[in-house]
Amino acid sequence: KFSLLMLCPRPPRRTVLEARVKQLQANNVCEVVAPEAREALSQTSSFSEVSSWKKSAPIRKEATPKPEDRSASNPSRWMEKLNKEKSIKHKRLLRLKAKLSAASSCMKPAREGGKAAQRERSPPKQATDRDPRNPAKFKASEKTRVRHNVPGGTSLSTHPSQHDHRTSEGPEKQVWIWEDAEEKLRLEEEEGSRHGNVRLSILAYLDCCLFLGQVERAEQCLMFYHRSHARRKLLDIQMYNWVMRGYAKKGALSQVGQMFQWLEEAGLKPNLESYAAALECMARSSTSTGVIARCLQQLKKDGFQLEDLLRESQYQEDEMKMVLETIRRIRPAFQPPPPTRQVEVCTVPVFRDFYTKEKPVSYPKLDFTAQELRECFRQQLKMEASNSVTIDSVEADKPLTEQAVKARELLARLRPRWRAALLHSFQESKLHLSQKISGQLNLCPFMCVLKDEEYADIMMQIVSSLPPQGESLLMLARELGTKVYNRYVIKKKSWSHLVEKIQRLYDSYVQLLAKDTPPDNFLPREYWEQLEAETSQGPSLVPQEHVWPNSLTVQVGLHLLELLVQVLKVESNLFSPGPEPKLIPILYHVYSFRSGRQIGFIKPHPILTRLFFEAAETTLTFDSFVIPMLCPPVPWVSPSFGAYILSPTKLMRCIDGAVQHQLLLEKSPRGNLFLVMDALNQLGNCPWKVNQAILEVVISIFNDKGDEKLDVPPPPSEAPQPTRLALGGTPLTKAALKREITQCRKKAMEMFSLRMDALYKLSIAKHLGDRAFWFPHNMDFRGRTYPCPPHFNHLGNDLTRGILLFAEGKPLGPRGLDWLKIHLINLTGLKKKSALQDRLAYANEILEDVLDSADHPLTGRKWWMDADEPWQALACCMEIARATRAPDPAAYISHFPIHQDGSCNGLQHYAALGRDVIGATSVNLTPCDVPQDVYSSVAQQVELFRKRDAEQGVKIAQILDGFIGRKVVKQTVMTVVYGVTRYGGRLQIEKRLREIEGFPQEYVWEASHYLVQQVFTSLREMFSSTREIQNWLTDSARLIAKTGRTVEWVTPLGLPVIQPYHRSKTTQVNSSMQTVSLKSCFDASQKPDTVKQKNAFPPNFIHSLDSTHMMLTALHCHRRGLTFVSVHDCYWTHAITVDIMNQVCREQFVELHSQPILQQLSKFMLQKYCANLPVERRKKKAQEHHQLLQLLSTVPERGDFDLQKVKESTYFFG
Repeated sequence: KFSLLMLCPRPPRRTVLEARVKQLQANNVCEVVAPEAREALSQTSSFSEVSSWKKSAPIRKEATPKPEDRSASNPSRWMEKLNKEKSIKHKRLLRLKAKLSAASSCMKPAREGGKAAQRERSPPKQATDRDPRNPAKFKASEKTRVRHNVPGGTSLSTHPSQHDHRTSEGPEKQVWIWEDAEEKLRLEEEEGSRHGNVRLSILAYLDCCLFLGQVERAEQCLMFYHRSHARRKLLDIQMYNWVMRGYAKKGALSQVGQMFQWLEEAGLKPNLESYAAALECMARSSTSTGVIARCLQQLKKDGFQLEDLLRESQYQEDEMKMVLETIRRIRPAFQPPPPTRQVEVCTVPVFRDFYTKEKPVSYPKLDFTAQELRECFRQQLKMEASNSVTIDSVEADKPLTEQAVKARELLARLRPRWRAALLHSFQESKLHLSQKISGQLNLCPFMCVLKDEEYADIMMQIVSSLPPQGESLLMLARELGTKVYNRYVIKKKSWSHLVEKIQRLYDSYVQLLAKDTPPDNFLPREYWEQLEAETSQGPSLVPQEHVWPNSLTVQVGLHLLELLVQVLKVESNLFSPGPEPKLIPILYHVYSFRSGRQIGFIKPHPILTRLFFEAAETTLTFDSFVIPMLCPPVPWVSPSFGAYILSPTKLMRCIDGAVQHQLLLEKSPRGNLFLVMDALNQLGNCPWKVNQAILEVVISIFNDKGDEKLDVPPPPSEAPQPTRLALGGTPLTKAALKREITQCRKKAMEMFSLRMDALYKLSIAKHLGDRAFWFPHNMDFRGRTYPCPPHFNHLGNDLTRGILLFAEGKPLGPRGLDWLKIHLINLTGLKKKSALQDRLAYANEILEDVLDSADHPLTGRKWWMDADEPWQALACCMEIARATRAPDPAAYISHFPIHQDGSCNGLQHYAALGRDVIGATSVNLTPCDVPQDVYSSVAQQVELFRKRDAEQGVKIAQILDGFIGRKVVKQTVMTVVYGVTRYGGRLQIEKRLREIEGFPQEYVWEASHYLVQQVFTSLREMFSSTREIQNWLTDSARLIAKTGRTVEWVTPLGLPVIQPYHRSKTTQVNSSMQTVSLKSCFDASQKPDTVKQKNAFPPNFIHSLDSTHMMLTALHCHRRGLTFVSVHDCYWTHAITVDIMNQVCREQFVELHSQPILQQLSKFMLQKYCANLPVERRKKKAQEHHQLLQLLSTVPERGDFDLQKVKESTYFFG
């Protein structure tokens, strides 16, 4: 099959067997290689001169060092193991002698030729214990290494003692979850199923080994899996190519040839990456032109072209240069294909003409010069390269007490001691990990990818951020492992030439955005692709990142967490001096019960808690990706490249353990992802700044014990303390006291969590100051967009949104001030049923209160504090005050974002899908003089049902008289469209009833049970087509899941979506502290979870539609030159452009729902789930297949609603 690998005949089987007999006879000999066998192995390489392979080194015997005498530890056990090993070897020797005798008696020329042909089909390995043909019989000894021939005839044979600790394997006592999980992994036909934890762990292991330059270790791991037919299924060609690339960098042509032989044994065909590695190796090893010519002939024979080799392969560092150098030795005039930008056509129907027929417009410019943007990029690159950022806390303004000074001095003395102890312990543990030589996976490479000091810094950072109540062991382990992984990825990129190429491209890219450069018609993605095509030389921009699986991340974190618990100690008399001080741990591993399950917990010692509390430190340390970007994000150009410069980010964020989403994106036609990437780039290119006036007010309240009414969390010192007396003064019973303590502890934990969240947001906002910043965006598996920085962004709560402004200002224009006033009334929650003109009139009536709030927010009448969104209302009051006091309000430059919110957006999409006239009217799809409030309509319908039941003597209906209002049913109505069940709806209503003063609490359960039934009945009557579509989606998902497949669909934008809900799978991760159970519901190797698949499909499908509508609006707003951002179904822009955004929003909703969405979904599912099914599968589940076919073919009928009326509806978004 691979003729290049079979240039020379193999030796007879007798020679190989004789060499093996000699090896087993020599009990203390590591390796014996017959000259003929070594020559045969050498000749299997396709890329070395034949003459060089004949210069074999003489037979060498290396005695294994005798084990040290350890009579102090169970000599009988060692003797038993030794005798057992000798017995096994003796039996193996007898079997081999029998085979050798049979081979001698049957040796005939005619049969020799037949055996030679058989050996060509399965080429033999070295006559050592690494023969892959029979791994059970030829198991490698732990203290042997394989001898490899290299060009020039030298031989390498390495004993474990010659390796440093970075090239060794892990300790014998550790049990790694991936060692035994490999045999249990179910490998199905689905591509996602083939990427389990074991494969991801192998990829991660090889990646780390090659990064460290430990190619031999990587080869040893590959060999461990390759030599077993069962384990070999876990390998793919990428893994072989990686090891080839590692050896290619060393110029080790014999090892590259061996990898080609392994590919043949595995039944895999070399691809372009394989040949690129071979050609690169030839350049580094001065290979003869004859071998190069044969390699190029084989490449052509396998159906590849040299142009494809340079165009489609991914190169790092100088690899392309080396490949070109090799090719030009045979073809001196060869030139790489000219750099061209691949033009792909978007085939999405709703946007097919967007990139072709639409008139091009220049991309909106930012209010920055090109040089300013380049300087911002360098600041961002410096911040990301440093991995972490330390900023001042907003609590730094508090006066420093003597107690705080003393506590800080103690910490300053203890921290260097703790860090030194951690560093020493970590180095010892790493040395211990390097004791064992084996091909199996272990943690050793993962403990070497960073400097030892960096691991110590990560562990110290965890200690400083540990809450007083402690944290789950699993959460801490995952956090530690994730920090190591993130730093590793950043380090990999920093060390490559990738950063230099990105910087060159970005320096040119800013010309599209800067205000002092000529306008251009390109979109950011198109412009970046054009620049990249013009500079095709250098490393590929698509990073070779391989996400560590959840089990591996936790395993790495557990190892570090063990060191923290074991090593860090403090004097017991730190605060109360005593005669005999002793060292005690500052962290404890304990067990606690959560939801009836026992989980491991790491708790700080009270001494540590008191030390941190009294020190009241004023600095916070974050990972660099937590801070918003200081420059416009790198545009998304592929599913794996965009947003940050160095920090690892994916286009689609995935839940731990779910890889099927990324696989779908990579298989999807690239042109179908243009719209999604362009919309994300549009959202990310919006610059922001901090509203300093609001920030000062918030910080003053935050440092003055907070205010829960204003959503400013109080400090933990304000947490309630358990009382030991009942209301009557009698002592609480033991059970009651225990409940009281539990509730107080829970409240304290909630307060601490909320306080720290607010502290992070406010401190980051203060750190950013007056500079502009950007929020890079990505999306979830449904297409819903999210900013990447986790703490401080516009998706946050009212407080966070109140301190955010657009960095770019625009004049208010003739209607801008009116929109500011209407927006203020919307934020208060008043006048929801009033027309826009009535809201504007009301704003003018209370203008005096508005101005008083702006001028005296904390000392005036405080009107703003009663608003539904108080901080945004205060910010709007201040903006209105500045605008009204300006000489010309229309010319006032406003940075304030105005929101337009969808009216129960989920029901709007359902009503449009079903063309439901009644439903469309209820959710403002039709023009009306005043906004329709669906929540009030449902409440009124429920009240009618209650009155009817009360007249018939239903007691609970009589008790509910006067208590049914809009607020009671709003949450349930809002979420029923997203799949809330009756049980979930009952809990929502129960919570609302408990908040009503005067309602008899003993009837809460019965009343909530009654009301949820009436709400669902009302919705069924009001939105009949909505319920029909929802049922169709639910039934379709149920039948699909019953066939053993997951639900998939494609959004109208061409984004592929797959639901990642599978039956739970528990993986055990072992450590010396405890065994951690990782429960995953997203493993594609497991069967689909039918309940979750069917319940989640309707809401997920609607979410994919609202994200499609948002992206369409974003792209067309760009065409009109608008600033546009969104919070799902809430759209933001400047006051002057609100009317334009409203027009675009309505036009795109109509355009979206003018497509036959349900019909296209039906066609897609019929093709995927009912066509081309194997005959056996159809017969086995004939009834289910028939039901599914019939259901998917019957799309719910539409009503008579005229979709064009949406364009005239004032309150569709408002």
